[in-house]
Amino acid sequence: MKIAIIGATGWIGSTIMAEALMRKHHVVAISREANKITQAGVTTHSVDLENGNGLKEALDGVDVVIASIGGRAKGNHGIVAQVAQRLLNDLPSFNAKRLIWVGGGSLEVAPNVQLVSLPDFPNDYKDEAIAQGQALTVFKNTNSTLDWLFVSPAAEIFPGERTGSYRTGGDNLLTDANGDSKISVQDYAVALLDEAEQSTHHSTRIGVAY
Repeated sequence: MKIAIIGATGWIGSTIMAEALMRKHHVVAISREANKITQAGVTTHSVDLENGNGLKEALDGVDVVIASIGGRAKGNHGIVAQVAQRLLNDLPSFNAKRLIWVGGGSLEVAPNVQLVSLPDFPNDYKDEAIAQGQALTVFKNTNSTLDWLFVSPAAEIFPGERTGSYRTGGDNLLTDANGDSKISVQDYAVALLDEAEQSTHHSTRIGVAY
């Protein structure tokens, strides 16, 4: 399978790329800093997502696009919803078959109560979470013909081990028997690649946690 990863040099994006390569997929890595990618067997493209120049050429012939977009590096969180809209608009004409979006912060802890709205939500991640919630709104309101999926990680995503185990849910935050909501970034990547290969969920948001 030919898989494009937008944001491939980021923490989550690079982990997704490693999982895709381990599964022997053909990876197209897209980033502002694509020159930093040195793994064998990866096709790289430097693309400025703010204007989209070069995006069509980079995504030519891919089966699945996995997008890990954030505005933290440049302090431009508005780019998240902007890129979501651009991909929904443009990917059908690029012949890309599917878009899987990395997005968190908007899972609900009660009906119509998002995790990001709680008083103890970390301030360092609030703007990023709000931006992802705005992107989710873009997805939910789209009339694009693209087959998309928005995948939210657990409340806590951390560098850990790849166990291959995880649960999936819907809009509600998944917690374990201790009330914790966690997933390693490695197992989050497993969930994304499983979805890319198996194509189980369509035009919806799912949550992933232990």
